[in-house]
Amino acid sequence: QVQLVESGGDSVQAGGSLRLSCAASGYSYSTGCMGWFRQAPGKKREGVASIRDGGGPTYYADLVKGRFTITRDNTNNTLYLQMNNLKLDDTAMYYCASEGHGGTSMWGCSFAYWGRGTQVSVFS
Repeated sequence: QVQLVESGGDSVQAGGSLRLSCAASGYSYSTGCMGWFRQAPGKKREGVASIRDGGGPTYYADLVKGRFTITRDNTNNTLYLQMNNLKLDDTAMYYCASEGHGGTSMWGCSFAYWGRGTQVSVFS
């Protein structure tokens, strides 16, 4: 059974930084896409970033390009999202997702397994 557990969410002032982590277990972590998604209150869930097998290539939503960086540590089965220069619009619940059949399609991957999320709140 695939398990994904996010951490690192917090309240931060605009312009600040956070690093989200996602601990993965229950499958071969080193293969397949991994990604970060987010959902703000009253809005649809949107893709933030994804990373392919072995650490690359990576894909980013236009709104976060140049500010966010997705990486993966296959030794420790952990996915990261480094978020810099945070903006008020980055406030959302952030979810980690991993590849599986019949899931949400984005950036050429099917994301079928999801964590419970970690809250990021950006204030002025």
